[in-house]
Amino acid sequence: MSKLRLSITMSLDGYVSGPDQDADNPVGVGGTKLHDWFFPLAEFRTMHGEEGGEVNASSAVVNERRAGTGSTIMGRNMFGPIRGAWPDESWRGWWGEDPPYHHPVFVLTHHPRAPIQMSGGTTFHFVSDGIRAALAQATAAAEGQDIWLAGGASVVNQYLAARLVDEIDVSIAPVILGNGERLFAGLEPNSLALTQLRAVDAPGVTHIKYAVS
Repeated sequence: MSKLRLSITMSLDGYVSGPDQDADNPVGVGGTKLHDWFFPLAEFRTMHGEEGGEVNASSAVVNERRAGTGSTIMGRNMFGPIRGAWPDESWRGWWGEDPPYHHPVFVLTHHPRAPIQMSGGTTFHFVSDGIRAALAQATAAAEGQDIWLAGGASVVNQYLAARLVDEIDVSIAPVILGNGERLFAGLEPNSLALTQLRAVDAPGVTHIKYAVS
C-alpha cells in the first residue's frame, strides 16, 4: 500500500523557508542556507545531470528518500513565485526542462492549468479541488509506490492536520531563520503520535525519521 512520506529540511527554529519568497529568493531570504548540506552531495549533482560531489552520511538518507517513490505532491509556492491567476503558460517551474523528479508531480493551486510534460518523465499536474483529490491522483499515478510530500509549509501542514501523512523525515539544519514559513504551524497539541525510526548525524545536518500513527 502506498505511503505519503514527508521529507523536508527545517531550521533549528522550525522554519522550512525564509521570509519574502520571490523569484530572486525561491526559498525566502536566507532560506538557501537550509540546504547547504545537500548541494555538495554527489546525489544532488546526479539529479541535475552533473558529475562529482561528496558522499557522506547524508547520501544514504537521500537515496532512501528517493527509493520507491512514484509521484510527488507540492504546493503552488514551491512550484514557482507567481501568485494569483496564471498570466500565461511561460512559467514551467524552477528546474529547467529536465526537473529532478522523473515521475508525475501534483501541484496544489486555486487556479487550474493544463498539465506540463517535461523531459525525463516529469509531468506537472495542477490540482484545484483540494488535498485529498491531489493525494488520490498521486496515489493512482504512483502505481503502488510511495508519494513524496515535498512542501511548502502550508500544504504540508494541511496534510498533517488532516492526518494523511504516514512518515515524517525531517532534516534539521543548524540555521536560525527567525521568520518565514514554519513547519507544524496550526496543528493541535498532541495531534500526531510519532515513533522514531532512525536518526542520522551528518555533516551540517541531522536527519530524523518518524512513523505517524
